[in-house]
Amino acid sequence: MSEKNDYPELDPRRCAFFFDVDGTLAEIQPRPELVSIPPLTLRALERMNAHGIPVAVVSGRPISQLDTLLEPLRLPAAGVHGAERRNAAGEAKNLILDSELFDAIQQELADACAQHQGLTLENKGVAFALHFRLAPELEEIARGLAEGFAERYCEVLALQPGKCVFELKPRGASKGEVLRTFMQEAPFAGHIPVFIGDDLTDEAGFTVINELRGVSIKVGSGATEAKQRLESVEAVAVWVDGLARTLTAPQEYR
Repeated sequence: MSEKNDYPELDPRRCAFFFDVDGTLAEIQPRPELVSIPPLTLRALERMNAHGIPVAVVSGRPISQLDTLLEPLRLPAAGVHGAERRNAAGEAKNLILDSELFDAIQQELADACAQHQGLTLENKGVAFALHFRLAPELEEIARGLAEGFAERYCEVLALQPGKCVFELKPRGASKGEVLRTFMQEAPFAGHIPVFIGDDLTDEAGFTVINELRGVSIKVGSGATEAKQRLESVEAVAVWVDGLARTLTAPQEYR
């Protein structure tokens, strides 16, 4: 496995690209609403999309937030770790919990989080996230709460640990499975799948990409199933920009 930035050499015309967002296309911030994707990266993604390269984002964020971050692009997307999905035709296919049960769990979680200053509950519409980035000393409390709810509602919820967050997502939602689904559809089918991510939430995706004999790329340090590695979000930007430049004559890429 590569240790740092070897910048994987790929022919983008043969590939289908899947990007995580936070920690991959964008630097992680103390609060989700502070995140932005660098202009260099957005420009490269726009160029790839304009040249017909299959590109999608696969994230823990809801698709509505992904669309805002990627404006003016509106890419095929999987949100909330696969609980939400929009295919290349623009059709939405979501895993949805019973609304009364969802509201009841929301209230229980809100009451539990209110007892711990610094522990933040995010309602993602189809899932919940317990953030402790602003209070890292609450990690074990957040873990205990999330594990307890996952056990209590095991028929409908699954626990997904991440960076400074524990998420409760609909059972059956998986970045790995949503990548597998995308690869069975146009325009992704028939291409070499490439998935770039940085977090524990991306490991299921790396596993599936490896099974499909694609290219799995981990951003940053840490043990991983990915076969290649890029050191940082900045390195991802440089690499994606380089891929986009191969699609365009120098005088056109300004």
